Amino acid sequence: MTLVRLAGRVLFADGAVRPAEIAIKEGRIAAIAPADEATDKSLLILPGIIDLHGDAFERQLMPRPGVHFPSVPALIETDRQLLANGITTAYHGLTLSWEPGLRGAEAAREFLAALAAVRPHLGCDTRLHLRFETFNLDMVEETEAWLAEGRIDLLAFNDHTSDITREIDSNEIGDYLGRTGLDAPAFRALAARVCARRAEVPAAVERLAAAAVKTGIPIASHDDDSPEMRARFRALGCRISEFPIDRATAAEAIAAGDATVLGAPNVMRGGSHLTRLAAAEAAAAGLCSVLTSDYYYPALLHAPFLLEHRGTLPLARAWDLVSCNAARAVGLTDRGAIAPELRADLVLIEDSDPTLPVVRASIVAGELRFASTVLPRAWYA
Repeated sequence: MTLVRLAGRVLFADGAVRPAEIAIKEGRIAAIAPADEATDKSLLILPGIIDLHGDAFERQLMPRPGVHFPSVPALIETDRQLLANGITTAYHGLTLSWEPGLRGAEAAREFLAALAAVRPHLGCDTRLHLRFETFNLDMVEETEAWLAEGRIDLLAFNDHTSDITREIDSNEIGDYLGRTGLDAPAFRALAARVCARRAEVPAAVERLAAAAVKTGIPIASHDDDSPEMRARFRALGCRISEFPIDRATAAEAIAAGDATVLGAPNVMRGGSHLTRLAAAEAAAAGLCSVLTSDYYYPALLHAPFLLEHRGTLPLARAWDLVSCNAARAVGLTDRGAIAPELRADLVLIEDSDPTLPVVRASIVAGELRFASTVLPRAWYA
């Protein structure tokens, strides 16, 4: 349904919250005017949430180990979850690993085809964040082609071989067996063959980074473990540091003007489940510029309100972590704030209990895509 106006308490680009009426035309914000005092008790209107890294959709693809479902219904169900949590732009974090199964090449090809087919039926502006496992050398050429074809919106370099090798050594590979469909001897043999090609990895990373730079695709590095690692990736054109593991690495990234991405679940839980950098502390210190859903979509809605409620950040700065800063990190200049000429990507929130924000409506490019309340008829064309 097409909206032509909204009224409520609006979070402006300058950080102030004031009663206002927003005029919408052709999917964009046409004008913003002051509203009367009665509007002061209405819904809070915020810029739509931008999620740069969410992989909770994997639960729709494989709700139990070894139990697969098609990508199209999984994407449609995920779309509903996104909108119900105020996420209006989402980068699905699709892992392309050397493992078979859920994160393998065939699954990635099927997912890309399904995403292209189902996009007209999705309410959220849904994009692809390809999480390329750097030891997946057999997929370099095909990934390069996907970049050239415009099928990838964000490229990230991941390397989990050390984690996998460590778990192989400690006989804790049950989760991998469930998602790959391999038995233990076959998985160990595959990992050994992959690790034997370690010397080829740097050239593959350089090749894909150059291809992404050529096509203007933003690049992220995942789990940067030192300032030196961050600097190496920056030299390749990679300006997003996803989940830097300590303060020194995050500080190096921020000092160089890079974006640092941490998990909103980290904020909700009060710390990292891997005992790494705490997102709330990093945000307070200016070391976290973007929060992302990671593995739990609702966290992106709740984290900013928790940061305000705990006295960590004012809401305006906390909301920048899930909207404005995320837009800037990937070069989206048409969203992330409420201002004339920008896309009307907006979320209406009931915040009478600041510890329990509730999304009442999500609007994408001026279209009502989700509502849990009845909006006034005067707001529609």
